[in-house]
Parts: sequence; C-alpha cells; structure tokens
Amino acid sequence: MQHPPFTALAAVYDAIMADVEYDHWLDFVLTYARDGGLEPRTALDLACGTGGFTRELHAAGLAVTGLDGSAEMLLSARQRLPSVPFVQGDLRTFELGQRFDLVTCVFDSLNNLLSTQDLGAAFGQMYAHLNAGGLLACDLNTRLGVRELWEGDSIEGVVTAEDGGEVHYHWSHHYDPQEELGVVQAFCRVMNEGEGVQEFVETHKERGYDPAEVAALLHGAGFSRFEIVEYPDFAEPTPDTPRIWVLAWRDA
Repeated sequence: MQHPPFTALAAVYDAIMADVEYDHWLDFVLTYARDGGLEPRTALDLACGTGGFTRELHAAGLAVTGLDGSAEMLLSARQRLPSVPFVQGDLRTFELGQRFDLVTCVFDSLNNLLSTQDLGAAFGQMYAHLNAGGLLACDLNTRLGVRELWEGDSIEGVVTAEDGGEVHYHWSHHYDPQEELGVVQAFCRVMNEGEGVQEFVETHKERGYDPAEVAALLHGAGFSRFEIVEYPDFAEPTPDTPRIWVLAWRDA
C-alpha cells in the first residue's frame, strides 16, 4: 500500500487538484514578464507533473518543454499533451542542451528539495537553461508555510477520476521540528466498478525556505536581478507570508 512519492498518485492527481488555478498563475507570470519587456516564445516547465501548468503555457502559444522526475506523472502529461516534449530528469542535474525565454517551476515543487545545497543546484541549472534576458518564475512555501500547511493539519474529500472511478482521499500533515521538515501522508482509496477497491499511501516531505535564504541561493546561482514577492499583488513578503514567488532575470 505504501508507494514512493508521485507514483501511484499520478493516476488520481488531476482529479484531486482540479481546482488549482494554473491559468491565474500564468497570467501572473506573463504580466510580470511583459512589464519587464519580455514576450516569451519558449518555455521550460520544471517539475511539470501531469502537465497542468504546462498545458496553460502551451495554450498561450509558447513552445514548451516539460521536465519531471516521475515517470508515472510524465505518462499522464504525455497523454494530456501528446504534441509537447516531456523529459524525465532531476532538478539538480538536468541538462537539455538548449535555452529558453522562460523557466517555470510551480506549486511548491522546489520545497521537495530538502537542503539548501539541492535548491542552490536547481537554481544553477535554471540559470544555465535561460536565454540572455530570460525569466525564471517559481514559487516556494516559506518555513511558516511548511509548518502550518493546512488548517487542522489535514484535507480530505471525494472526487471522480477521469476513468469514472471514485477517489476518496485523506491527507494528513505534521511538522518535524528536529529535521525542520513538513511531512504529508497522502492516503487515497480508489473505487472502480468491476475492479474493486485500491488503496495506497505516499509520504511526501517538504522543507520551507524564507526570502533571505532564497536570495542568497539566487545570487550564488548567478542571478543578480530578481524580486521575491507575494501572489497575486507582487507585494513584499512579511514574516507571516506562507508562500513566496521568485521572479529572476538572467542578464542580457
């Protein structure tokens, strides 16, 4: 019943995350890019998962490539967007041999990197894959955001999967102060007519990163011009901010 992260979850991920506002996130990113004089034509969507945000980039007319570490999530992404190239790779070490106008990494994906060394390595790869004058846009949960992920430390519900199956999910969260990690136990029960009941659990760990930590790592990766802001109003983060957005330029 226990599975590695982002494996069994791939089959029901889109049903559970159906309300995620990927389209609003893209408006936020493209507004910032265009205000900065960039009209991106190519994009690299990192930790793309099943392709929810990738789809929005593609629909906006960008030539987009998706990259993720999970073969199972990429299988769903390829089924959703058969004309988009998807690559399996590690955020810390990927090398595609090309550069892009826009690099994105959304929905707390970078919090799955559990050390500053790993996050710094990922920022370095992002920088290396940007065209001169290109933009990196990504979000991260802060330390506060990881400590207090959900009110009541759990979420649950019932949704219908694409194949008609009924998905019951109960995800619980706790914070490990010694490791400084948030831990999510993601339990799902999937019921399909004629196929019986399938259950699985995945354990996901996240580390929170505050603006000062992120700024130092961006500098170390080569970014000299960036902003760390709140969504959706581009406000400066406060100590009570649970999630930040990074908008970083590669110098022309």
